[in-house]
Amino acid sequence: MTTTREKDVVELLVDQHNQIKTMFAEMETAKGDRKREVFEDLVRLLAVHETAEEEVVHPVARRKIANGKQVVDERLHEEDQAKRMLAELYDLGIDKPEFDIRFRAAKDSIIAHAEREERDEFSGLRQTVDADQLRRMADAVKAAERTAPTRPHPNAPESAVGNLLAGPPLAVFDRVRDSMREYAKTHKG
Repeated sequence: MTTTREKDVVELLVDQHNQIKTMFAEMETAKGDRKREVFEDLVRLLAVHETAEEEVVHPVARRKIANGKQVVDERLHEEDQAKRMLAELYDLGIDKPEFDIRFRAAKDSIIAHAEREERDEFSGLRQTVDADQLRRMADAVKAAERTAPTRPHPNAPESAVGNLLAGPPLAVFDRVRDSMREYAKTHKG
């Protein structure tokens, strides 16, 4: 009997980066309601992904990898910029003429961020953290994602402690709003 090994945190997050890139590509051709759905799903994935990284991955990287403080501070700055861009796009709405231009700028910035994260932070984790801890970190990321906000909150703190304090109340608010939006979509008419 063969068993499959659980993904470690690097594999999990790289898979999510690939899913994000696929969603960005789909946004290029989606129209109307489908475009809105893809955008909302993309925003949700990015919000929970970044929150989990801030709570679980960045603190370990800060301590374990070469130049960890600098690398993590740079990624946090990029994540803060991305949150602001996504929040502005979300508030703007997909139907506005300037949405597509601003969306492409956000897409380019977020993809570049993911590539730097994989090169500078994830590769450092792979070199300095043992395989068992990387698997445990994947479990911690999944747990953090279950309680993470589903929308970018640019004024929320950019730290593990800040996310642990502000994240759950924001997540409850976001998830109630998500449920109301889903209910409205399924009960039109």
